[in-house]
Amino acid sequence: MLFKIGEKVSFLHESGWGVIKEIKTDTVLVEDETGFDRPIPLNELVKIYGNQEDRFDDVPLDFSEKEVRANSNNNSRIDDTRKFKDFWEIDLHIHELLDSDLGLSNAEMMRHQISVLKSFFRNASDKRIKKLIIIHGVGQGVLKAEVRAFLQKQDGLEFYDSDFREYGKGATTVELFYR
Repeated sequence: MLFKIGEKVSFLHESGWGVIKEIKTDTVLVEDETGFDRPIPLNELVKIYGNQEDRFDDVPLDFSEKEVRANSNNNSRIDDTRKFKDFWEIDLHIHELLDSDLGLSNAEMMRHQISVLKSFFRNASDKRIKKLIIIHGVGQGVLKAEVRAFLQKQDGLEFYDSDFREYGKGATTVELFYR
């Protein structure tokens, strides 16, 4: 593939992106999204076409068509959410939501995760679900903080850390109250 100086590229085997600064025989000097210059082999780059920064804004998700299961210990993945008899559960880890996160910045991944959360929450509220489990992981706590900031803005609910024995420190339980 032919590259030009100034083009935006993503990395084939890692997340992130950069801008081409210099082209050599079989490597390219790329300034990554954090501002560091990195030599990358030509065959490890993918050209980014157009402005894709808003590609995940308000992703429409329809959870109502997904399979409903009885509460079980089966860990098989059911798309983005699992619906049990008495609660709904969603895993917001990016690898659970997307097939690949190659070329996505942390901000883009976070926007997508929060968009999925909002759609999930809206659908659960419409269905008058009384309990939600939101799996956000531990990490550095950024996603957890964003999830809880969203929940604090909502009326008619309580949230708290989920059962440590089942989810560790990486999940939040939400109880919804309806009139």
